Amino acid sequence: MDGQMRDELLAEAIRLRRQGNPEEARRKLLDLAAEHPGDAEVAYQTAWVHDVLGLEAEAVPFYVGSLEGSGLSDEDRRGALLGLGSTYRILGRYTQAVDTLRQGAAEFPDDGALQTFLAMALFNTDQHHEAMQILLKLLATTSQDPYVRQYRRAIETYAQDLDATV
Repeated sequence: MDGQMRDELLAEAIRLRRQGNPEEARRKLLDLAAEHPGDAEVAYQTAWVHDVLGLEAEAVPFYVGSLEGSGLSDEDRRGALLGLGSTYRILGRYTQAVDTLRQGAAEFPDDGALQTFLAMALFNTDQHHEAMQILLKLLATTSQDPYVRQYRRAIETYAQDLDATV
């Protein structure tokens, strides 16, 4: 199969997923993944459609393959790290979730979703203190609530040391 045919089939599968036909998209993506086993973009889209269908365990190898391959755009890499980390979390594989989401948050420090999912995975591994710090910093820097914004500096200061007293 040539590159143009691959691109057309991939675009069609993505369109099907977006239009609410994930099972049809999945069939096409599985065929495409079999034809292009080292294709990171195909692996990512295949993982994504499995997640949409609630087939998290089946999504994992495709997410891993997408991240091990090359050629993912930054946006797709971000999505693959978030997808894999949140999938590990929902499967109860909390340590792997933390490791994956930490990597994602380090690579994409401006991504609040990665930070939020990391905080959830940290909670699941009884790392409550760090989870709370992440969420407080995120709240302080992203909230549009005027009352939160009024106390932004205080929230950021307390997030540094939640046990501090005077």
